[in-house]
Amino acid sequence: MSDVKGSTGNGNIVGLHEFSENTALWKMLIGEFLGTLILVLIGCGSCISITSHVQIALTFGLVLATLAQAIGHISGCHVNPAVTLSFFVTGEINLIRSTLFIIVQCIGAIAGAAILKSLLPNDMVQGNLGLTKVAPGISSVNGMFFELILTFVFIFVIHAVCDGRRNDIKGSPALAIGLALATVHLSGIHFTGSSVNPARTLGPSVIMNFWTDQWVYWVGPIVGGVLAGLTYRFIFKVQKGENDSYDF
Repeated sequence: MSDVKGSTGNGNIVGLHEFSENTALWKMLIGEFLGTLILVLIGCGSCISITSHVQIALTFGLVLATLAQAIGHISGCHVNPAVTLSFFVTGEINLIRSTLFIIVQCIGAIAGAAILKSLLPNDMVQGNLGLTKVAPGISSVNGMFFELILTFVFIFVIHAVCDGRRNDIKGSPALAIGLALATVHLSGIHFTGSSVNPARTLGPSVIMNFWTDQWVYWVGPIVGGVLAGLTYRFIFKVQKGENDSYDF
């Protein structure tokens, strides 16, 4: 997910060069727009047509793994503002690119939800469209902490499998990321809908005009993602010349 270079390692944290030097920026933005659109269209579609939480979790996980293979080389396949901000605070993507990514991710999510609603009869949508809601009996604050923890786990895995200095990764990073998303869905879908993605929540909310606890799905994932990025960056990231692995 972080294969595409946007590093601030040269001190250019703002990234003004994106407009003059990066001729592939428009491809990246289209990739993020299309990827988030597909994630919401397919993932939220499963919330309407499928009642099993296991199937919903697998749908989100598999579509993300597929997208990572399809557009990972184009934009890094963030398709999630929390992922983008996590890579920004760890210095792996500059300010301009991260801002543009988040804008097109949100637009893509809204477009995906709009397409989904337009394809379905009103009686099938039934006020749902894959909306994420805090479960009855759980406070908004606790819901935010659920989202924070779930997102921390999810994005920590992303940083780990995208660590370019690791030489011990034997499997598919895309599959690992997809399985991580499926796992946090299985854990938290009963409590908050397991969004772990502000754009994924925003899309259906805009189309259905549903804003209850919207802040939960922005604060929780963003804080969780930032903490995951900083934790991996300063504690676990492989350092230059470090080749040791305790993988059995």
